[in-house]
Amino acid sequence: MKIAGEFSFNNGATVLAKKHQALLDEVYEAISKVNAAPCKTKTSKEKTMPGKVLYSPAALNRCFEAELHPKGWAHCKVPCEYPTQFYKPGYKAAPLSKGAFRDMDFVKSKLGVEVQFGKYAFMVYNVCAKMTIFHRLGHINAGIEIVPIKKFADQMSTGVSYFEQFVWDLQHRGVSDIDIPVLIIGIDA
Repeated sequence: MKIAGEFSFNNGATVLAKKHQALLDEVYEAISKVNAAPCKTKTSKEKTMPGKVLYSPAALNRCFEAELHPKGWAHCKVPCEYPTQFYKPGYKAAPLSKGAFRDMDFVKSKLGVEVQFGKYAFMVYNVCAKMTIFHRLGHINAGIEIVPIKKFADQMSTGVSYFEQFVWDLQHRGVSDIDIPVLIIGIDA
C-alpha cells in the first residue's frame, strides 16, 4: 500500500516527529509492506454494485496485524463498568453485559494506532473520543489514524468513509483542549 496523504491534527506530525519518529517509521514500513491485492475478496450484494469484487476491511486489518504485531505493537483493551446511577427512579433496566470493553488496534510506547475501513462515525469516534479516553487512562500520548482515500474507499462497500471527508470535518470542527495530537494517514492500494 502507499501513503496518499497526511493531515496533522492538533500538531500530530510535529509531536510524532519529536517523540515517536522511530515508531512512526515502523508504521510507514508496515503500510508499505501491506499488499492489498489478496484482500480483494468480498463479493458485493449491494444493489448499486451487485457481484462486484471489493476489498475486505477485515482482511486488510489482518494484514496490518501481521506487519505490526511482530514489531511489538499490541491491542490495548480496557474494561468498562457502565454507570447505572443515572437511571430515573423506578426504571427497570435490562442487566448490563459483563465484560464490556474498549480497545485500540495497536499501542506501543504510548503511541496508539487505529486502522479504520468503516463508516464515517468510527473515524470521528477514534480521534475525537477513543484516543482521548485512552490518553486520560494513561495508555497513549499521541495517535495515528490510518484511513482510505476516496479512490480506495470507492473499492469497498458503500458507506466506507475516506481521508478527504474526514480531514474536511476535522478542519471545520477545530481542535478542543482535550484533543491529543494525531496524524491522519490516507492510504491507497
